[in-house]
Amino acid sequence: MQKNLVIVESPAKAKTIEKFLGKDFKVLSSYGHIRDLKKKQFSIDIEDDFKPHYEIPVDKKKIVTQLKEEAEKAETVWLASDEDREGEAIAWHLYEVLKLKPEQTKRIVFHEITKGAILKAIENPRNIDINLVDAQQARRILDRIVGFELSPVLWKKVKPALSAGRVQSVAVRLIVEREREIHAFRTEAAYRVTAIFLVPDADGKLIEMKAELARRIKTKAEAQKFLESCKSSTFTINDINTRPLKKTPAAPFTTSTLQQEAARKLGFTVAQTMMVAQHLYESGNITYMRTDSVNLSEYAVNGSKEAITHLMGERYVFPRHFATKTKGAQEAHEAIRPTYMENAKIEGTAQERKLYDLIWKRTIASQMADAEVEKTTVSISISNAPDTFTATGEVVKFDGFLRVYRESYDDDVEMQEDEAHLLPPLAKGQELQYADITATERFTQHPPRYTEASLVRKLEELGIGRPSTYAPTISTIQQREYVVKGEKPGEERTYDVLTLKDDQITDTARTEITGAEKSKLLPTDTGMVVNDFLIEYFPNILDYNFTANVEKQFDEIAEGDKQWTDILRTFYDHFHPSVESTLAAKNAHKAGERILGTEPATGKQVSVKIGRFGPVAQIGTSEDEEKPRFAQLGKDMSLETITLEEALELFKLPRNLGEYEDKMVTIGAGRFGPYILYNRTYVSLPKTMDPMTVTLEEAVVLLQQKQEEEAKRHLKKFEEEPDLEIINGRYGPYIAYKGGNYKIPKDIVPQDLSLTACLEIVKLQSEKEANKPKRGTRAAARTTKTSKAATSKKTKASTTKTTAKK
Repeated sequence: MQKNLVIVESPAKAKTIEKFLGKDFKVLSSYGHIRDLKKKQFSIDIEDDFKPHYEIPVDKKKIVTQLKEEAEKAETVWLASDEDREGEAIAWHLYEVLKLKPEQTKRIVFHEITKGAILKAIENPRNIDINLVDAQQARRILDRIVGFELSPVLWKKVKPALSAGRVQSVAVRLIVEREREIHAFRTEAAYRVTAIFLVPDADGKLIEMKAELARRIKTKAEAQKFLESCKSSTFTINDINTRPLKKTPAAPFTTSTLQQEAARKLGFTVAQTMMVAQHLYESGNITYMRTDSVNLSEYAVNGSKEAITHLMGERYVFPRHFATKTKGAQEAHEAIRPTYMENAKIEGTAQERKLYDLIWKRTIASQMADAEVEKTTVSISISNAPDTFTATGEVVKFDGFLRVYRESYDDDVEMQEDEAHLLPPLAKGQELQYADITATERFTQHPPRYTEASLVRKLEELGIGRPSTYAPTISTIQQREYVVKGEKPGEERTYDVLTLKDDQITDTARTEITGAEKSKLLPTDTGMVVNDFLIEYFPNILDYNFTANVEKQFDEIAEGDKQWTDILRTFYDHFHPSVESTLAAKNAHKAGERILGTEPATGKQVSVKIGRFGPVAQIGTSEDEEKPRFAQLGKDMSLETITLEEALELFKLPRNLGEYEDKMVTIGAGRFGPYILYNRTYVSLPKTMDPMTVTLEEAVVLLQQKQEEEAKRHLKKFEEEPDLEIINGRYGPYIAYKGGNYKIPKDIVPQDLSLTACLEIVKLQSEKEANKPKRGTRAAARTTKTSKAATSKKTKASTTKTTAKK
């Protein structure tokens, strides 16, 4: 009988832990959850106090059987899943499914996979914390209730195959509201005035110093008037203020801040960050990666101190303890940090090394001295105006933590004050000579669209979701196509620049590309319609405070202060009647439908709505004698902004261009954009061509190109065997014959093959497939090798015979 069986969540974790434990311990993995609510059923008995009905998925049955067999052989079973609620639930499911006995079962937790942490956990086992299990079950069941009850409502009222989720719907709402803020935003122009003054340096050489007017000027006329007055102005330094500043490092990483910084500095998606962090954790390189704590253990603080002293000297050491300020923070373990602070580098993939480097630098920086900066502000008066110019300079006296790490901000913009620059020697009362003064027209910017990272920060601020939910939430709303990650092309804009130089004012019009955005989260029409529908009929589900309060209640369950069934009952008794009344309600219009007007030719109603395959324009209604006509909206169109004229344009297709070789050429509009149709051949129309203006001649050129491409693809045919053809495919030439594909050996020229040789290849490869033993055996390897050689020899022989006959 084996002494100890340790069950963890992942095989990588099992491998790492096995290295630390002796021969008396066997470590196996459960590969995550071994049991869950049934997939295609509601699986919750509402009447029986929300009793869940769990099942072991088919792909987990083999693992469960193996774990049962090993558990029966062991004296003690150690449940070592992660230390959060999800991990506690996995331990409980294992206990239940494997039918473990209390006296033989021990629950252990650790937030880093190191020998010391594992051995310490084994010395201090505990029982399964049923409060944590209940908190996880409450979340799972509440989310199942919302998903299962809301989805049929969406199928009936919006479109089939939609689904809704509690936290996901709130995330979509944030993105939709931001998009509408942007559409409602009205840009305002103002003039930013900057001056270049010529100042003598210590050697008497004139150098340039930049200063900015303390206010923005509203109109061009005002800016022109100001520059005119500057012609006769005297510019005098009326104040020099130098003060020391201290910059303090950011706290060590939580799940949220790691996701944000990895997005800004490394370009990682939220899901990518979590996947790479999981690998680092399981291989023993970092502490647990799902946390909202910024706390560091004394071991980590001391390890950082030693590493800083060794690398940079004692002056750089400044131990700190950070406190978590996040609304609703939970799980009192550590921040994300390297397990061994002395390891500045690790082995691993390029992504793992980059993320580890970020975590190491952030942790080390948090325990380093403040950066000491001297900031100088110079105020410059204008003799004939009440305004002042301001010049600022900054000198880093001691770099402190900045030697290692500089925090990033949204859209990869470093804070202006972080850019150190030096001012020349200046004196109060000193008169300055200007080189030029420029008034540049600037425009107010609309609020930025969310990136994955800034959405995580917003959800955290609102107290919605928890460290384990950010990544799946963002992945889910994209998979459901409520949100897409995309780009917004910039628009060209003209702006004025007025420049005063040598007592002359020049007026120049310049152009710039503005508003271009990359990797931003954009709501789709479906996402907007679903959001509006849910806000109208289920305001609670999309209410930020309500959603945050639900999270707070899960925390109270975890702490043993509330019963999970009471919270579910209160929620369900309010939610279920809303579902039933919404399903029963009869609506005059389909959700999201917009009536644009009437078609001039027929007087029929023109509208837009969400169709089965996405947004569509419709002419006519179901009450009309004739069937309504439909047209798919273009990718750059929106249900909210499309006009009647734009909708009517969509119905100008299909459009006949004329005949080519006695057959009609037509331009049509498909689900994936406009196309040319000719003799049952479809050719996509390039984005650069307008389907409404493309000519027959242009379409024929595209058709001929397609025919040439097809000719290159179809290498050879045989009149006596029309079912057989030699084709040049994506992975090289092959024989297509009666629905099957047969690879041509590399040492044979496809065009040289005769029909006999082709049929020989088909025969040999068909026989090989029929006689192929099971994969993984030595016999299979030998057979494959022999078959390849035989095919090559026989084919060569057939080719040689054919060539000789010729």
